[in-house]
Amino acid sequence: MTFKYGIDTLTVDKVLKIANGNLKAEITPEAKEKVNVCRAKVESMANSNKAVYGINTGFGPLCEVQITPEETKTLQKNLLLTHAVGVGKVIDKQLSKIMMICKVHALCQGFSGVRLKLIERIIYFIENNLLPVVPEQGSVGASGDLAPLSHLFLPLIGEGEFWVDNQIKPANNVLVAHGLKAMELHAKEGLGLINGTQFILAHTIIGLKKMEYILDLADVAGAMSIEGYQGSFSPFRDELHKIRPYKGTIEVAERMFMLLYKSQNVDSHENCGRVQDPYSMRCIPQVHGASRNAFYHLSELAEIEMNSVTDNPIVLSDTKAISGGNFHGQPLAMALDYCSVAAAELGNIADRRCYLLLEGKYGLPRLLTTGGGGLNSGFMIPQYTTAALVTENKSLCFPPSADSVPTSLGQEDHVSMGSISGRKFNQILENLEKILAIELMYAAQALEFRRPNTFSDIIEENFKIIRSKVTKLEDDRALKADIDAMINLVKTQAFNLR
Repeated sequence: MTFKYGIDTLTVDKVLKIANGNLKAEITPEAKEKVNVCRAKVESMANSNKAVYGINTGFGPLCEVQITPEETKTLQKNLLLTHAVGVGKVIDKQLSKIMMICKVHALCQGFSGVRLKLIERIIYFIENNLLPVVPEQGSVGASGDLAPLSHLFLPLIGEGEFWVDNQIKPANNVLVAHGLKAMELHAKEGLGLINGTQFILAHTIIGLKKMEYILDLADVAGAMSIEGYQGSFSPFRDELHKIRPYKGTIEVAERMFMLLYKSQNVDSHENCGRVQDPYSMRCIPQVHGASRNAFYHLSELAEIEMNSVTDNPIVLSDTKAISGGNFHGQPLAMALDYCSVAAAELGNIADRRCYLLLEGKYGLPRLLTTGGGGLNSGFMIPQYTTAALVTENKSLCFPPSADSVPTSLGQEDHVSMGSISGRKFNQILENLEKILAIELMYAAQALEFRRPNTFSDIIEENFKIIRSKVTKLEDDRALKADIDAMINLVKTQAFNLR
């Protein structure tokens, strides 16, 4: 199977398969024709006397200044050099690769006007793991991700840096080693490269893939905590949720039913007299389900963005190019902020379940340990960590998309700040992985006190996975290694979720 740039439809899974080398991607004759036809239109406009933004004019506040064909190449080169002003830590190499994949797909749709040879050079970078070094800060998410995209494509002109075997090397040296010459940019090409939302989009893709797993993991952690707490099975019955049929809620209720089905432990307290459980147990379908709804919304928007043209201007004919705002990151930025809240809420409710398991109710010992009376703190302190992580996530939930700082002498007077939304979304997910790791460790300990009862096959299997790395706590020991082992199980997606 081969993915066709500019022709086929990109998805999160396809992007990641291309990036990981598990799906070959190519530019077909059909896409090449679209690129060449559009390029001819740009060259016609570049040589005309009519001012066309970005093709024979300056940029931003200089958009009314027309330039000569002879000045065009210098202008395009200067565009990349002057916009490469990113600061801070460099982004993960995989993000750089995803940005290039998404940019190639956008350019191949035949509205950007760059030359075919320029696209082919970017594809060479992708296929040979020549991954540019890109700082994470500096984009305001409108006019595109100007700073990060400039850093991403500086190596095309022999500037900037590449990653080589986990070391940073000057781009020109790497090009020489590959027998390549630095390229000279022609009319519209600099603008076509750095206008776009590929930085925001790459962070969205990575976050969505991680959240897809975390949503299922949160259900498993919740089910294991319910088993440890000997909570009720009733709140997950179909009759309750079909009269309030949100997609996410119904899906989570079905999963909880599956995770608790045929559990001896559930059956053992069916008539125990407890009327209802706390919300963090009872309302898992409603809370986890709401987070799923946010995930589905962002997934839908991300797929639209992956298959869109987001640079500027858009070339339509030999004489017409529309200068619009497809580069504005607000469609993703707002949904990223919404999904960040959704992810943070999964951590909030997980922390509450951890606390419940420590209270010493319904047959559980206080702090989940019977060893040594007052000599042992048991599992008291890891909940401090979840509390800290939950609060950190809350502080990260301020929506950057609700803010705007004018730039470019007021020409760009409303911006999305979507790059910050994307970065914060992934920070929240990383914290959430740690919170769920601790909940799973707590839940496994609680299950120890429900033996000889057995649980569903899937819970028994995940219990064994946990116990392969973290043993039952009897007397106090240093728990840092246990927590790190649990976090690693979560990050490596070692759990069976379905």
